[in-house]
Amino acid sequence: MDNKSNYKYLLSDLSILKGVGNKTTNLLKKKRINNIFDLLWKLPKSYTDRSLSSKIKDLKLGEIQTITIVPKKYSFPRIRNLPNRVVCSDETGEVDCIFFNSYEGYIKKILPIGKNVTISGKIGRFRNKYQLTNPKYISENASLIKQKHNTYSLTEGITEKVYNKIIKQIMDKLPILDEWHSKELLKKFDGISWNESIKELHKPQKQGNYKDNFYQRLAYDEIFSTFLVNSEIRKKIKKIKKKKKKINLKKQALIIKNLDFTLTNDQLKSLKEINSDLSANTKMFRLLQGDVGSGKTIVSLISAYNTINSGFQVALMAPTEILARQHFNLAKKLLPKNVKIRLISGKSEYRDKKEILNQLSNHEIDIVFGTHAIFQKKVIFKKLGLIIIDEQHKFGVNQRKKLSDKGGNDCDVLLMTATPIPRTLTMTIYGDMDLSIIREKPAARKPIKTYSKLETKIDDVLMFIKKQIELDNQVFWVCPLIEESKKVDHTSAIKKFEYLSKAFPNNVGLLHGKTNIDDKELILNNFLNNNFKILVSTTIIEVGIDFPNANTIIIENANKFGLSQLHQLRGRVGRGSKQSTCILMFKSNLSENAKKRINILKDSNDGFVISEEDMKIRGFGDILGFKQSGIKNFKLADPVLNQDLFLLAEKEMNRIEKSDEDISKYKPLIKLYDTADIINDIA
Repeated sequence: MDNKSNYKYLLSDLSILKGVGNKTTNLLKKKRINNIFDLLWKLPKSYTDRSLSSKIKDLKLGEIQTITIVPKKYSFPRIRNLPNRVVCSDETGEVDCIFFNSYEGYIKKILPIGKNVTISGKIGRFRNKYQLTNPKYISENASLIKQKHNTYSLTEGITEKVYNKIIKQIMDKLPILDEWHSKELLKKFDGISWNESIKELHKPQKQGNYKDNFYQRLAYDEIFSTFLVNSEIRKKIKKIKKKKKKINLKKQALIIKNLDFTLTNDQLKSLKEINSDLSANTKMFRLLQGDVGSGKTIVSLISAYNTINSGFQVALMAPTEILARQHFNLAKKLLPKNVKIRLISGKSEYRDKKEILNQLSNHEIDIVFGTHAIFQKKVIFKKLGLIIIDEQHKFGVNQRKKLSDKGGNDCDVLLMTATPIPRTLTMTIYGDMDLSIIREKPAARKPIKTYSKLETKIDDVLMFIKKQIELDNQVFWVCPLIEESKKVDHTSAIKKFEYLSKAFPNNVGLLHGKTNIDDKELILNNFLNNNFKILVSTTIIEVGIDFPNANTIIIENANKFGLSQLHQLRGRVGRGSKQSTCILMFKSNLSENAKKRINILKDSNDGFVISEEDMKIRGFGDILGFKQSGIKNFKLADPVLNQDLFLLAEKEMNRIEKSDEDISKYKPLIKLYDTADIINDIA
């Protein structure tokens, strides 16, 4: 086979494997094993050593033993439900092999009378005689049995023996691929090839050897392939030519001058980077990343204003209608009266929606706000020049690519996220985009004071809340669950709402995941308008609208949340000029990790520092639900353990981009690892 056929074999359907029929294929697909390459990453969790032989007289009850015996006599009862039995022996004694639900023909085939047969299984005893019940490992070829057999986390319906046979079949046919790395780079991994590395990876005794050359080599391949894909996407976007937008710095300066606060250096730097992209003849595809309350929205709206002044339209999409309305209201306050601003709402009358759609298609609207509905096919823009997407950190690479194509060649794309993530993750998740980061908080913002409190001290917390209400401040009270659970000892939102309603009559609202959308909007608007003082909620308030009058948040069972999630929840307060407070409530029996998380949060208000610490404690996959979001989850590479490999891949990628190297030799690597198949037209 040539190199192309080699890697295509690895991407082949499982059905080409011997002994893998429709039933086994479907069972494997339930575990997201869709081709031969996927099977390579379902690693053994341990192994069973069947390599050592015993004599019958030396057998140990309850242990897996391997013996070579001679079948002497069959016993096939005619009474239903009685097992079939084969009496076997060696020179030291006898053992019975017991079979339930096995046919006579099958038993005679695997245990022929008078032949030497090697058998392995757990030893039992019945009526003072050794026995093996339903043994799976039986062969006249002793070498097939006398070895270390991998144990896997199996799908129901697939036995360990079948799984090992499938893996062995793949290992025997594992292709030798042409090397894609330079000899110089391979020296860092002692020159080991991809083929050799895979074989080492599946050796039972090598499990967990994360620092060995084979493991490092494969982890690097995974990281580097991601960087290659991201680089190619960036190149494709940069090849798209567009009309330059003319930035009117005088009008921009006037907007900034009229603000009732001063922009931070990071905000000004980000604005400069965005303006540079807008005024270039290549398409912008940029992520504006900033901590909660860092002022990303102002930067995006000034960018929108610059785009409008250049004769284009702008669309800003938010994840919820209430957040879209908040941006809409801020834009009306910030932008000059001659800028035509509209909001598409799910509650809008049909006539209003029709009018907005008509005005957009005729360029009678400069900037429109809404949820994802503003990108439906029926929404047609006359001259869309900028798409802004707020809080879309769960967009995968494929979705972002489609988004960049949505507005045509002249449309720039700006994504915003309030999710600070570690550098190694940023390089991976957002590597297809240019990046602007806002770390500084506005000067008027005071750091949120964070305290921890035992739940038995709830009376102290209630006294504190009473004082805040007397000062006309508002309070969030966050609970992990909606309803009381018999299995999990967490406080429920409903129970806490009832409890607080007694202490503060007619002054408490309730919000959770089962609240319908209309009621949710009404409750949030009432809270925003200060119609009640305490909002009891589950974590659904984690990302979203600003409540400038809310200056206190209570988080129950704080030890049950990750650091980054606690920081996001804490960011719901501290949006105004008042001193804000976060109280983390917990039970007395805290784990060491929980104590560590709470102390880190008390010591820092910096989301980027907190996310680094969170990743070290919890692992990268769990940060803010990235594992559940569809964003690439590595098979071997870990942004904490393999930070050096991420930096090495970044260095190599920079070298390739600067030298404009032909990357066609990396095609097998990209094809194997890029499941999205975004750049399938590489030469």
